[in-house]
Amino acid sequence: MARNLFRVCVWSVVLIAASARLTTAADKVRIVQTNSAGDNVHLIDPATNRVVGEIRGVEVSHGVAGSPDGRRIYLSNEADSTLDVVDAASLKVIKKVPLSGHPNNIAIGKDGRRVFVGIAQAPGAVDIIDTASMTKAKTVAGTGPIHNVYVTPDGKYAVSGSIPNKVVTAIDTKTEQIAWTMEFDLGIRPMTFSKNPDGSTKWLFVQLTNLHGFAVVDFNTRKELKRVTLPALRPGRESVPEGSDASHGMAVTPDQKILLVNSRLNNAVYSYALPDLKLLGEADLTGKGAAWVTLTPDGKTAYIANAVTNDVSVVDVQSMKETTKIAVGFVPKRNATITLP
Repeated sequence: MARNLFRVCVWSVVLIAASARLTTAADKVRIVQTNSAGDNVHLIDPATNRVVGEIRGVEVSHGVAGSPDGRRIYLSNEADSTLDVVDAASLKVIKKVPLSGHPNNIAIGKDGRRVFVGIAQAPGAVDIIDTASMTKAKTVAGTGPIHNVYVTPDGKYAVSGSIPNKVVTAIDTKTEQIAWTMEFDLGIRPMTFSKNPDGSTKWLFVQLTNLHGFAVVDFNTRKELKRVTLPALRPGRESVPEGSDASHGMAVTPDQKILLVNSRLNNAVYSYALPDLKLLGEADLTGKGAAWVTLTPDGKTAYIANAVTNDVSVVDVQSMKETTKIAVGFVPKRNATITLP
C-alpha cells in the first residue's frame, strides 16, 4: 500500500509540473499590434486580452514578424525606411537595418535566418535581411512595388504581391532568385495559404483591389480556380467610410479547416470551411476598418485590427462572436502572433 501511495504522489507531481509548463507556455503567447499613425507597438496577452507591453520609437510601423525562438521582433519602419530589430525581453530597438526604399509588410523564413521585406517605393523590390549579422544581404529586383510578402507553409518560397503591377512573385528561399510570377487583372492585396497533409502549399488565397472577396489559386499549377464574393451588408449594419479596401486580411486556422476573411466594407469577419469554401459564419465587429487578422496558435481566437476605431476585436472562431475589444494605438493595421521564450 505504501508503494502504491508513493506512485500516486510521484504521478501527481509529474502532472502538476506538466500543467505548470503548459500554463507557462500559454502565458507567453503575445499578439503584436502595430500602429501605423504613431511611434508605438502594443503587445496583447491573449490569456487576459490586456495590453501587457509596448515597443516605442518605431515611427509608422508597418509589418511585424517574430523570430522562431521568440527572442526578437522585427518591424518595418516606414518613417526611417529601416527594418527595426527589437529585443523581445526588453522591448527595446537594438538595431535599425537600412533598406533599399520605403517598406511595407514583412515575413520571416521558417528557420529564422532571413527576413523578407517588401519595398513599396518604385521600382520596388524584396530586401532580404540576414538575421545573424542584422544587415541587408540582398535586394531582389523585378518584383514591382511590394505591398505584402509572405513565406509559404513549407518555407520554400517568399511570395510577394504588387498593387500597381498586379502580379504575384515567388522567390525561392534557397537560391533567393525569382522562381515564378503570376499576373492578375487587379492589384494584389493580402494573401494567405492552405497546405496539404504533407506540409506542402496547396492553395494561395489572394485579396484584390476593389474585390469584396478573394481569389483561390492552385499553388502548384498557378491556375486561378475561382473567386469568392463576400456576403452583402446586412440590414441595420453600417459600412466603413469610403476609400478603404473592401476586403483586407485573411488567415487559415492551424488545423486547415477554416479560412477567415475580413470585410472592411461590412465591419465583419467571415469563416469558410476548407476545402469546400462553404460559408460557415459571420462575426459582426463593433470596431470599424478591419485591416488585418492573426490567430492564436490553437486557432481558436482571432484578433482583428480595426484601423478606423483604433482598437482590436477579439473573435471566438467556433461561435464567430466578438467577445471583447482592446484599445491600442492610432490606426492599427498589421498584427502577428509570437511566442516568447
